[in-house]
This record gives sequence, structure tokens and C-alpha cells, in this order.
Amino acid sequence: MKTVMSVTENQLERYPRYLSYLKKLRDEGVRTISSPAIASVFHCSEDQIRKDFQAISVSKGKPKTGRDVQDMIDSIESFLGYHNTNDAVIIGVGHLGTAFLNYQGFEKYGIHIIAGFDNNPAMIGQKIHGKTVFSSEKMENLIPRLNVRIAIITLPANETQSVVDTLVRCGIRAIWNFAPVHLEVPEGIIVENLDLAASLAILSQKLAKQDEAENENDPDAEEGK
Repeated sequence: MKTVMSVTENQLERYPRYLSYLKKLRDEGVRTISSPAIASVFHCSEDQIRKDFQAISVSKGKPKTGRDVQDMIDSIESFLGYHNTNDAVIIGVGHLGTAFLNYQGFEKYGIHIIAGFDNNPAMIGQKIHGKTVFSSEKMENLIPRLNVRIAIITLPANETQSVVDTLVRCGIRAIWNFAPVHLEVPEGIIVENLDLAASLAILSQKLAKQDEAENENDPDAEEGK
């Protein structure tokens, strides 16, 4: 039995990037690769690569040939739980929630969205990509029966906390929150926040700073002022 406690948060963030790169190599017909070659691609030390793969029990590479690419893929996917489907529900079936119900890419990461919940009468009863949208009033009855542990929230900020309180009572253990609000949850409930507006604002600020720096280093730009 693996324990996530044996790896750091930084390592957990790196494994999906390794996985994407290794799958690309596999699709190109590459069967083995060395730790130094991987380190070169990710601009890190060979020691980091070795420690990252040792932490999830990837077998050591052979001299002159390196590590087996498929073995590394299997080990990372097993560690991250990609082979174990985790059912999830969408709470709030507006534009974003509808897009998530239509998106099939979650399943390759082990997430299977099985239903949506909304309080809009026009949405209730609809099927989106084969998934039924239920009334929010049925969450406390249906979610425990569905044995769902993950909820994806795409609600307005003023509605979110009360819904989260209900989800916790229903047995939800992990929440992916797209609402721009801080959630109060009991100890043991996992929350991953993603504020789209804030992310876009940060992106815009970084672009503005980059443009400013380029203009400062561009003599022609100075003359044009």
C-alpha cells in the first residue's frame, strides 16, 4: 500500500508533467530514457529525477539504456490513482458546469462525472452527454446513495457556502471549487480552489510587466515616445 505522505507537494505537482512527457515519448516509439535526459528536459538535477521516481517505486534503469518508459508511465498512473475511477458530481450546471459535463477528458485521469445538480427548473431533468441534471433539493438523498466523494462546484459566490455545508453532510470528502469565495469546511475535507477571474488577472499583469520590460530594452521603442 502506497502512502502519499512519502512524497512532497512539489513532487505531487511534478508527476503529471512527467506523465505527459513520457506518454509523448511512448507515442513516438521511444522505449527507454535515462534520468539525465529527463532532467535536461525539465531543467532540474538528475538527483531530483532519481528521488522523484524512487519515491513511487519506479524500477532503476539499466546501464547505457536507461529506464523503461512504459514502466514509468504505469508506476506514475498507479501512484496518482489514474486507474481507479472516482465518481464526482457537478454542483451548478450553468455554462461552466455544462462544459464540464460534456468534457470527456476527466476520465483518463480517473475522474468519472456521473451527474449534475442545479436549482434552475429549465435545467432539471435534462441529460448532458448522458448525465442527468437533478434538482439541488435531491442532493442529500441522492449523493449518499451514489457513494460519491468528489464535488465540482461552479456556483455564484453567495450560494456556495450553504451548498458546501450540505455536501459535507452528504459524505463529500473532496471539493474542486470554481466559485470566487473562501470555503469553511471541517477538518479532513479536501478543497482545491481555482478562481478563474483571479488567474486571468494574474496572467494579464504578467503580460503587462513583460511588455514593459521589453520596451525598456528596446531603443526603437524609446525613440518612438
